[in-house]
Amino acid sequence: MLQTIRNAWKIPELRKKIFFTLICLVIFRLGSAIPVPFINTEALQAFFKGYENTVLGFFNMLSGGGFETANIFALSIQPYINASIIMQLLSVAIPALERMVKDGGEAGKKKLATITRYVTVALGLLMGFAYYTMLANGGTNLIDAGTLNPTYAAIVIILTFTAGSAFIMWLGEKITDKGIGNGISIILFASIVSRAPQILGSAWGKVTGGSLSWPLLIGVVVLFLAVIAFIVWVSDAERRIPINYAKKMVGRKMYGGRNTNLPIKVNMSGVMPIIFASSITTLPATIMAFFGKNPTLGFWGFVNRNIFAMDSWGYAVFYFLLIVFFSYFYAAIQYNPVEIANNLRNNGGFIPGFRPGEPTSSFITKVMNKVTLFGAFYLGIIAILPIIVGNFVSISGLTIGGTSIMIVVSVALETVKQMEQQMLIRNYKGFLE
Repeated sequence: MLQTIRNAWKIPELRKKIFFTLICLVIFRLGSAIPVPFINTEALQAFFKGYENTVLGFFNMLSGGGFETANIFALSIQPYINASIIMQLLSVAIPALERMVKDGGEAGKKKLATITRYVTVALGLLMGFAYYTMLANGGTNLIDAGTLNPTYAAIVIILTFTAGSAFIMWLGEKITDKGIGNGISIILFASIVSRAPQILGSAWGKVTGGSLSWPLLIGVVVLFLAVIAFIVWVSDAERRIPINYAKKMVGRKMYGGRNTNLPIKVNMSGVMPIIFASSITTLPATIMAFFGKNPTLGFWGFVNRNIFAMDSWGYAVFYFLLIVFFSYFYAAIQYNPVEIANNLRNNGGFIPGFRPGEPTSSFITKVMNKVTLFGAFYLGIIAILPIIVGNFVSISGLTIGGTSIMIVVSVALETVKQMEQQMLIRNYKGFLE
């Protein structure tokens, strides 16, 4: 990876793209230090200590700590990610959107991107209103508008959060167009990495305080390095189904007859099942936080402590099962074995030993189910391993560490691959010239 970055820096075009990406990240981090008006950030940080193991803690991780500091980029890329997920699901469920994406070509993709932007702004308004509602119900000292009209303060807070999320979306698109890698992923990467000093500081404080021993800390570090190596190994793993193309005569020339394969990635869903599962498992505690309810009292307090609290064993089991379910759900949305089989038949391709049509689609479905099962267990283990370790060592931040590691490693690998591809294209251009 370091060698790839070093080689890319030597190329003027790539050096400009890397420099542009770094400038955008600096702007993002500077904006993360600007607080939203009329919010008491010290009281908010104290308030957040009781909700570290809810979806608020998950969102706080994705925003680089923006939720507990209430900066202008507190919503980060969450509205955009949710909008992208919604539009992706609707493009499968609504035939008109599906035709626009498949038959519209580049124009159809641009229309879908425009709709996604509008949905992002709408979700930013909704999430900003929900954030303000949580602050209004969380305590009398969280919002400090002084002698101003409370309605005016509410409008300013909500619009500031919304504007911040819209700016993050624009900044991510600029990185994608003029920088290196996927802009939204790069911003998410920077948000998560920015939390590393706080986690390391917490671990160091426990070691110096005597509540955590050096051998145990070293064991945790070695374990996480092994997890990273495992993620890197699985990220490129795929099941290749052999495909043969029949020979055919066109005039006096023979076409076809080549052999290729149909690759099916082991982790075809990425981190989406983890994000979906996290949103569902932490929803009850989040609703209680928004309405100012104590998540430790009553029946729902009991359920929250034993099933929906991120540091409980019940949560780990429920979380794992949801990840398996959403892995199959997301794979079913992304891949259609019947459509793949029809495309192979129309192009003269076939899988050796299987007739075109239904036998081919049945075989592809069988293979996909097996691969998805392995990928689902892989995601589930990566997600709950930090929860299990966190219950033994009590290091703050480990309960959501699995998702963080998955995102950071995946974005780093994808960015390096894009650098290698651009260097390869440049070498080809030089060879042709």
